[in-house]
Amino acid sequence: MKDITIAIEGATYDGSVAILRGADVLSERSLSGDDGTLHRAGRGERLMPALAECIAEARVRGADVVRVVCGSGPGSFTSLRVAASVAKGLASGYGVDLYEVSSLLLTVAGAKSKLAPGPYLSVLDAMRGEFFALRVLVEEDGGTKSMGRPGVVSTDDIAELRERKTVVSCIGPGQEIDTGPHARGVAMLLDTILEQGRVDLSSWEPDYGRLAEAQVRWEAAHGRPLTT
Repeated sequence: MKDITIAIEGATYDGSVAILRGADVLSERSLSGDDGTLHRAGRGERLMPALAECIAEARVRGADVVRVVCGSGPGSFTSLRVAASVAKGLASGYGVDLYEVSSLLLTVAGAKSKLAPGPYLSVLDAMRGEFFALRVLVEEDGGTKSMGRPGVVSTDDIAELRERKTVVSCIGPGQEIDTGPHARGVAMLLDTILEQGRVDLSSWEPDYGRLAEAQVRWEAAHGRPLTT
């Protein structure tokens, strides 16, 4: 079979996995409940079984896997750490390269419904009443590419963009187009991902966007940065 990519996304509690052959999606799973609800606890325990199901469904052998791609965030600190740890373990175990891709791009590229061409604002919850955001262009041929770098915006900022109609619409959990990032979006972005090159397996970490809440509270209480 060969040319198999294992894709993992964990920027939200509703994580996902997918198996690709080239740019074709062979199998995929979401970590949300069967009823579509999101379970904050136990997502790490669900990731590997979901991946095992996808591998079995696609009849993938170890020698077929040529790369692992992981959503790089920004997003949920804990979910991203779990996904990154699994991705690193798989890349090491299979002896293949690890690649990253913006989770905000995967929101657009992984959308089930076809999106009209134009600029979108892809957003994910950053807590504290703010959102991680990235302008993403959907091209006439269906291609997807980022416009700039991710940033943090407020609800008012999003409302202003909608009013000015500088984007077709906002896409993300709870937005006009209500969907989150999904690992299947790697299929549409694979050429760009490969052009960017692999990441260093030992040192790579996802883009958490901001410090974990526990670290913020610790630093506030102790008046100094928490070192690792």
